[in-house]
Amino acid sequence: MALLNGFQIIYRHRRVLASTAAVDIKAKYAGSLLGLFWLLLYPALLLTAYSFVYIAVLQVRFGSMSTPEYVLLIFAGLIPFLGFTEGLSMSVVSVTTNSSLIKNTLYPIDIIPVKAVFCSQCTQVVGMALLILASAFFGRLTFYALLLPVIWIFQLLFSIGLGWIVSCLNVYFKDLQNIITVLTLFLMMISPIAYTVDMVPDGLRPFLAFNPLYYFITAYQDSLIVGCFPRGNVLGIMVIFSLVVFVVGYWFFCKMKQIFADNV
Repeated sequence: MALLNGFQIIYRHRRVLASTAAVDIKAKYAGSLLGLFWLLLYPALLLTAYSFVYIAVLQVRFGSMSTPEYVLLIFAGLIPFLGFTEGLSMSVVSVTTNSSLIKNTLYPIDIIPVKAVFCSQCTQVVGMALLILASAFFGRLTFYALLLPVIWIFQLLFSIGLGWIVSCLNVYFKDLQNIITVLTLFLMMISPIAYTVDMVPDGLRPFLAFNPLYYFITAYQDSLIVGCFPRGNVLGIMVIFSLVVFVVGYWFFCKMKQIFADNV
């Protein structure tokens, strides 16, 4: 079964995955003046820009929430967005930039895109830890925050499945990595990072369903900041399409990896 096989390959090589991911993370920040401090600085700068535009320029207000609480709502949407898009941009080039590993018959190439997704989660983990502390400080933390690990796991499954697919396609269609960059900017504009479904006009709300990030961002905001169970069928849809993408992604990668060595 493709679902079980995907989990098995990750579990079987978990030590290799952990060690190589740690090496990649250290290499990413090696030689940088600020080093690991970028894990805090990058989302903080982006949050400042978002907050300035929506609060100072557009003067958006969110119901009974105070300005600091509204900033937390933005942060709850921004952090998973950064985690997802960074994983997507890293996984799309993961195969083409690791040709030596692809040709190494001893290395499990199935985990190369998985490693890219795991490495991308550093910013999200640090950001979520800060967000939980801030949410508790402003009295927004409820028992619904216990859903965060569940939401994150399915976000990882979705990202890994998508990573398997795009990393394969990029081997034969290298323009894809440039398309992903443009797509990331487009997703930033249409994802409900600084607004909720209630703020969207009725005629446009059905279009939100076509954005997979809508489900994750809404689930994070509802469970951590709004203090309620994710609205409607958001959680159910998120679980279903995450598992579907994970299964399809692993199946697709298994079919394509047999001819990688001749094309990377």
